[in-house]
Amino acid sequence: MVLKTFGWSFAVTALGLVAAIFYGGWAAFGVVAILSILEISLSFDNAVVNAGILKKMNAFWQKIFLTIGVLIAVFGMRLVFPVVIVAISAQLGPIEAVDLALTDKDRYQELVTDAHPSIAAFGGMFLLMIFLDFILEDRDIKWLGRLERPLAKLGKVDMLSVCIALIVLLISAITFGAHAHQHGGTHADKAETVLLAGIAGLITYLIVGGLSGYFEDKLEEEEEREHEAEEAAERAGKPKSAVKLAGKAAFFMFLYLEVLDASFSFDGVIGAFAITNDIVLMALGLGIGAMYVRSLTVYLVREGTLDDYVYLEHGAHYAIGALAAVLLVTIRYEINEFITGMIGVVLIGASFWSSVRRNKRLAAAGEGGGGEKAEVLSGV
Repeated sequence: MVLKTFGWSFAVTALGLVAAIFYGGWAAFGVVAILSILEISLSFDNAVVNAGILKKMNAFWQKIFLTIGVLIAVFGMRLVFPVVIVAISAQLGPIEAVDLALTDKDRYQELVTDAHPSIAAFGGMFLLMIFLDFILEDRDIKWLGRLERPLAKLGKVDMLSVCIALIVLLISAITFGAHAHQHGGTHADKAETVLLAGIAGLITYLIVGGLSGYFEDKLEEEEEREHEAEEAAERAGKPKSAVKLAGKAAFFMFLYLEVLDASFSFDGVIGAFAITNDIVLMALGLGIGAMYVRSLTVYLVREGTLDDYVYLEHGAHYAIGALAAVLLVTIRYEINEFITGMIGVVLIGASFWSSVRRNKRLAAAGEGGGGEKAEVLSGV
């Protein structure tokens, strides 16, 4: 079962790591491996969300999502988008950016380094908004209860996440942007660049969030209609499968999934800039990670075990928050790539271990009584 589901991912991993060794030796191998782990870590909650929605769709729309959807959101976003973002930030044409990445690495590295403050500000704000909107939402299940409970109360204030993000951006522009490494221009120019790029990242997040909310509302409307149709079918003595989610509902669900995939793919791409500026290594690492996200989505749908490890989503979002901070700090300071990559791995590992311990406590509480079980469910 595991080999059948993850077989293609294993094959792509082997090919990608071998290609990395030929491209840049063992150092490149390490960067690609870290990028792969980073992509899987950041996208685990994406796979969970995808699987939760995908299992409601009929076989035809599942195939559409796992074929066309993969081409659009996985390979398009993770392999093409890094070229586009570098081309825009460095004011190059896409073809010229790819040509430089392959033929004149020193010049390409110089252009990327010069554009790094704007890339870091844009990506840092996008990731920060995702983290803030997650941590400020009141959730039934809390991983770090003592931290998350008061933050959930604060989250009831309208637009608080946007206010916090703008304050962080202003501080970053003043503190880091004014002292960023110069490759021409003035300090004021760099501070302005950081500010504008950060605002662009914030706007991008709000647009993506707005589209996701629109599709989600449409999806809920369609699901309500389908539920009514299902009840009518039951009263008429028809089987439930006759009104399986398809047609309009499945189409809106597919669009919603594509928006979600695009936003989560964007996380991985932006996070990768905290690891390396080499477009080839980025494409290899994110491509390997993307294959595992697809395989993991299929596995979760087939196994139906989405609720077994409930803190993994928390760990992934804390990793996103940490990466946001790293990107903003790298506007001025350099941070070791290994440390940056391991942050996500450690947080995901901790959340997984906490999930395992929670499951054991729940099992014991089930034998010992409901009071203990309620205490376990309330979080740490």
